[in-house]
Amino acid sequence: MHAPARHPTLATVTPEARPQTRTVVLRAADKSAGMLDHYTDLRSAKVGYLRVTPFAALHVWDTSTHLQMRLEAHVTILIDKDVAANWDGVPAASRLSYVSTPVPGHPIAQALDYTKVSDAGSFVVLRLQISKLDALHLGPNHRRARFDRHNECVGAWLAP
Repeated sequence: MHAPARHPTLATVTPEARPQTRTVVLRAADKSAGMLDHYTDLRSAKVGYLRVTPFAALHVWDTSTHLQMRLEAHVTILIDKDVAANWDGVPAASRLSYVSTPVPGHPIAQALDYTKVSDAGSFVVLRLQISKLDALHLGPNHRRARFDRHNECVGAWLAP
């Protein structure tokens, strides 16, 4: 999948109410359910943040169409048997992305002072249930609309 939305920016909030952003990889999307899946390491900081505050925002920028999308979502952290089928679909080389020693974000002495192993026990799916989408098209005439899942996804025009 090489869609512009494949690498969105995920924003979470720390327990101290500080914003944190990082680029993630979109692994699955269910348009009718309004759900998006991202894979990560159970020990990553973002999982800890989401356990405290299970809400996130995604930012997507599509350069070719000049379209910005901002999405709000409730996040469910799926682990163990709930992600076994996902893990089975991850190529062997890619499985190394989900466990490193030391834990992600831990200080190390040198740039390559870490190891990667394959461990299904540290594999997590972050399932985002989209609640709102704000779309801004920056063409010759700027247009902006918001869609709210709690309002049957009825769109409303907004001033850009």
